[in-house]
Amino acid sequence: MSFGLFFEEKNRVLRVAELNFAIKQLLENNVPLLWVRGEISNLVKAASGHFYFSLKDDQAQVRCVMFRRRNQLLSDSVANGQQVEVLAVVTLYEQRGDFQLTVEQVRPAGLGVLYERFAQLKSKLESEGLFDTASKRPLPSYPRRIGIVTSLQAAALRDVLTTLRLRLPGAPVVLYPAPVQGAGSAEQIAAAIRTASQRAECDVLIVCRGGGSIEDLWAFNEEVVARAITASAIPVISGIGHETDFTIADFVADERAPTPTAAAQRAVPDRYALLRTLRDLVQHLRRAQRNRLRNVMQTVDYLQRRLVHPAQQLQRQAQQLEQLRQRMQRAYVYRKQHQNWQWQLLAQRLRAVSGDFARLQDRQASLAARLANAMRAAHAQHAAQMENIAQHLVLLDPRQVLARGYSMVQDANGCVMSDASGLVVGAELRITFAQGWARTEVKEAGEK
Repeated sequence: MSFGLFFEEKNRVLRVAELNFAIKQLLENNVPLLWVRGEISNLVKAASGHFYFSLKDDQAQVRCVMFRRRNQLLSDSVANGQQVEVLAVVTLYEQRGDFQLTVEQVRPAGLGVLYERFAQLKSKLESEGLFDTASKRPLPSYPRRIGIVTSLQAAALRDVLTTLRLRLPGAPVVLYPAPVQGAGSAEQIAAAIRTASQRAECDVLIVCRGGGSIEDLWAFNEEVVARAITASAIPVISGIGHETDFTIADFVADERAPTPTAAAQRAVPDRYALLRTLRDLVQHLRRAQRNRLRNVMQTVDYLQRRLVHPAQQLQRQAQQLEQLRQRMQRAYVYRKQHQNWQWQLLAQRLRAVSGDFARLQDRQASLAARLANAMRAAHAQHAAQMENIAQHLVLLDPRQVLARGYSMVQDANGCVMSDASGLVVGAELRITFAQGWARTEVKEAGEK
């Protein structure tokens, strides 16, 4: 039953349960999910895991309940006296008729505005490219001097100095002091960063502070600090708060470390790792020297085996010369015998063919005479054929026909006219004679 129906029936008496139910429906259906700010008081953490407390200010208070499934998600514990902002649903506990807020989320008071400022600045700087990975500068592997921007009273400074002393004892450190929280701290941090950049006396700059609330870390969320880090000529490592804390300075820094101690670890190499690397290099150099010495000794032994006394060398060369002389003598004898065999073979072949030489000469003379007669006959035959062809050409020559009194008639296109049926009165014709030509006009034409 809706709340309006209770007032439509005059003189109706409502039961308490009906009234509470109607008011509960009215509240829950008409009041949206909203944020409420106040101070926590009368906090009770029930055995069931639910939280019951009041949220009050200087003029009023309201009861609240936060069920276990919601309060287990809280990153920080709640306590009496805290100024908080709660995201809640307005409802009514029907059994007692208590008006209350059912809380969904809890955050420290003022964080909503800070988070909004954080998101706006982050979006702005990101759109300008200040977070681009490509613009990040690499850190030096072996910095000659380390700069630190932090407070002189900060516990983070002791952690950083201790870590630097353990990792690389004797590494020079330059401190650029600046307050890390409070009014005006952002401007002083930015000024310290600019001072370090202008002096250029360090190879890497650590900007750090210890953990704290978002309000405590807020100086590192200011635009002036982000601009100073971006403009720094020295690579910057940010080590602000704990591992879960993120600030604008972390996004614009060349490298972000989760803690100040981690920032110091990123800034300098570990001396023990350097010593191990140095020992490895020394061992490698020793092995290389031993191998080189062994190779040289083997080369010397090889050259020593090749080195002989000059008398031995002369004797060996004399032996080689004697061997060459003997080989040349044997080759000469063999060559001479081989030529004798060839001469004898040719002489035998010449003697075998000497009886047929006269017959071959006679055959050659006969063939030469036959060839001469054949060439003369062929020449005479070809001459007669040429003469016959020449006479035929003379008979076929059109000029010979013209010489006998005939003429050749051509039209304007140069075509020879052999039929009068194609002539047109008035057409021009060209007549060619044996000697010269003439142009004429057709006056009359007939087929016969």
